[in-house]
Formats: sequence, structure tokens, C-alpha cells
Amino acid sequence: MPQIDNSYAKLNEQQKTFYNRVLLERLLPELVFMKHGQKKPIPKNEGATVNFRRFNRLPTATVPLVEGITPAGKNLDISSITAVVQGYGDWVLLSDFIDMAGIDPVATETLEVLAEQAGETLDELVRDEVAAGTNVYRVNGRVARNLIQAGDILDGATIRRARRIMARNNVKTIGGSYIGFIHPDAAFDITGDVNWIASSLYGKPGQLFDHELGKLYGIRFIETTKAPVWADAGLNGLVDVYGTIVIGYGAYGVPDIAGSSKPQTIIKPLGSAGTADPMDQRSSIAWKAYMATIRLDELCILRLESAVTV
Repeated sequence: MPQIDNSYAKLNEQQKTFYNRVLLERLLPELVFMKHGQKKPIPKNEGATVNFRRFNRLPTATVPLVEGITPAGKNLDISSITAVVQGYGDWVLLSDFIDMAGIDPVATETLEVLAEQAGETLDELVRDEVAAGTNVYRVNGRVARNLIQAGDILDGATIRRARRIMARNNVKTIGGSYIGFIHPDAAFDITGDVNWIASSLYGKPGQLFDHELGKLYGIRFIETTKAPVWADAGLNGLVDVYGTIVIGYGAYGVPDIAGSSKPQTIIKPLGSAGTADPMDQRSSIAWKAYMATIRLDELCILRLESAVTV
């Protein structure tokens, strides 16, 4: 298909580099959940379905060997988990007062807004999948979300319990710690614990995760407003319930077809629509990405549900 002379593909490299940099600079800070998923590259033209294989633990071999006799051995226990990559995106229509031939302030600001939208969209998609797991502990042992009361807030004892649950399930750490995604409202309740260590006291730039707040009892907490909140889901519909997600190594995957999970910038300048826009009145800016999320091991994802201090 011939390219339109006035299309984004014909913009000079400086302009294309600039627009892509603007998109990434505003998008990357929004990707909190997505950054910590296990990457699974899929070659182009190899389909949209990806299979993750999980090799389950073998039972210990405690029976002594008998001289000259080969033991029966074990069969591998392999679980296969399938995910399907799907497309996401959005766009904005601009009128003819914007000249898309150059690096225009309005076009740049529009792209920045779209970049934030793209980042939030992709991160919410990952969050929703991760937060839908079956491994859950509710503060004070509440057996259901709708029984959580106003006083059921996160505290040091709950965090210690979370670490114990992960450790008893033999969940591997990530660099020596588990990772917790926590909402600022819930973080307020644990940062006052006497054993709380702020990230500034133990990490240097380059050693910390983006948005890392601090650590408590072996869990490093990343603060994000994208941590799940279920409004009025607690007792008598009067208590907001907050989800804090604790993960270990190999918790979830984010498949990627040939780098397509990184949003693509699509710019259609004035005149690019041909006879569909005979007076060159419309241009557009868009983003598009293809991605999926899959929980790989339920035991590696623990959802804490709590109320917060009002």
C-alpha cells in the first residue's frame, strides 16, 4: 500500500523521535503493575496465543538408595497456562487550526495526555488480572469482603502474617524480598509502624523500584493509586475496602508480540485522509498496544483486604 506523502511515516526522524519520546516519558511512570510481570516475548507472525509452562515441585526423595538398584524416578509435573494477546488504544481528533507538520505545542500536549491514558489503561488491565486471584487474607480474619469493618486496617501484625503466608507456601522472593503494591490510603496505616524503614534509608537511585515507599517485615512496598479499591464493599455497604497485592517471583506474566505492548504513536496529519477530508480540516493523534496478563501461580500472589484510617 503506497504511503501518503503527508503521513506520520513521512515526518522527519527528529519529529518521530520527539513524539515517541514524549509518549514514553509520560507513559512509563504510570506502569507499576506491568513492570513487575514476567515478560514472555512472542515472535511476530506466531499467533496471539501464548503458553506459559510452570514446572511444579517434586516431592522430596527421602528413601535411601539401595545398592545396585535404580530408583523408580519421578515424572515432571508441568502446568500449562494460556493467555491471548488483545489490542487496546484510543485517539483524539484535532481540527485544522493545528499544523501537524511540525513539533506543535498543542500536538505535544495532546500526546502527553494520551500517553498518561495509555499508561493507566495498560496498568489497570494488569492490575485487574492480578487482583482477581484466589489467595486472599482479610484483616482480622474476616471471611468475606462484605464483613470488613472500619477498624480492620493494615498494621505490622498483618504484614508479618502476609510474609508468613508467602514463606509457608515456599514462594521465592524477588531480590531477597517480596513486593507489595499498596494504595496511599493503606500505606498511611503502616508507615507509622515502629519497624517501618523508608526507602531513602536503605536504597540509592538505581537500586529502588519506581515509586518504592519503604519496607516492613521483608516486604518492599510500591505505592500506587492503581491498587484496587472496592467502594462501599465492606460491612453494611459503609466501608471502602482496599486491596494490597503482595507478590513473589514468577507471580504473573505479561506476554508481548514483537514489542507491541509498548504503545505505538500514530499521527494522521492534515491532508492524510484524502477525499474523506476534502478541505484538510481534520488530523488525529492515537496510541495502540497489544498485550495480555496471566496469573502464573496463585500462591505467589497474596491479596490483603482491609479498611483504612479515615
